[in-house]
Amino acid sequence: MKYVRLGNTGLKVSRLCLGCMTYGDPSKGNHSWVLREDESMPFFREAWEAGINFFDTADMYSLGASEEVTGRALKQLGARDTQVIATKVFNPMSDDRNDRGLSRKHIMKSIDGSLQRLGTDHVDLYQIHRFDYHSPIEETMEALHDCVKAGKVRYIGASSMWARQFIQMQHVAEMNGWTKFVSMQNFYNAVYREEEREMIPFCQETGVGLIPWSPMGRGFLTRRHTEKTIGDTARATSDPVAARVFGRDEDFAVADAVGDVADARGVPMAQVALAFVLANPAITSPIIGASKPGHMADALAALSLELTGDEMKVIRGSYRPNDVKGHQ
Repeated sequence: MKYVRLGNTGLKVSRLCLGCMTYGDPSKGNHSWVLREDESMPFFREAWEAGINFFDTADMYSLGASEEVTGRALKQLGARDTQVIATKVFNPMSDDRNDRGLSRKHIMKSIDGSLQRLGTDHVDLYQIHRFDYHSPIEETMEALHDCVKAGKVRYIGASSMWARQFIQMQHVAEMNGWTKFVSMQNFYNAVYREEEREMIPFCQETGVGLIPWSPMGRGFLTRRHTEKTIGDTARATSDPVAARVFGRDEDFAVADAVGDVADARGVPMAQVALAFVLANPAITSPIIGASKPGHMADALAALSLELTGDEMKVIRGSYRPNDVKGHQ
């Protein structure tokens, strides 16, 4: 396993991050494909034994059950100081009007809830899951800074939003001497590359680490599409995000291009799709999912799969400009 610095920090993270949305309780939330704790443990163990030290979850995944499963799994695998645990705050955790967003009240409540569920006294990376249009930026950034100063959080990060919003938040923190974001978890893969226009260049120029979600397009780029549908797996048919972001003729053309490169190489499409993201020098650690045998092996193999310039051109050449997606 390769290890790299997260942005300009001294924190070393594995070149792959295991996303833990897949692990929790299928009876909580609206994701029937989530694996229960006993089903999840083999994937945590496989990741750990492969050298992955970076694990990403969120309070809203299975309404807290993902954090609980993740915390218990990691306690079984190794010492807390050898692990980099990331979680997120923003989405509703109940019907209460204050149990959501990025107000000071919700952030302070949420970090304590996440720490309790994870079974730890701190998280290494605390991320805002989305931009909050209803809370002042100053309120959000000061609350996050206070979480750091209280020792509950080591670093803070952000996720999908407009580049101008991210710049505003960084500016407010800098002007007030508060903690700035060290990472951006954005939506980026071969079939959605709009982040290359502003967000990725800004992060690269300012030393912010990029840990993109859905680097394989939520499975869209891991298989051929004989018909123009996003797929018939349990996740594909119940994933509202995939239904919103994929489906253009141009999207299927990109998937075909990934398939052509994979066929010529004699490797699974998943390896090529992930290798494409890893080839971008701005990317720190893509967040991968693993729910079936072979998923982890493909992700690990992608680390050593170097696409040629011609192969990159084949994949890039099929892309067409897209509407901005992934913020909601």
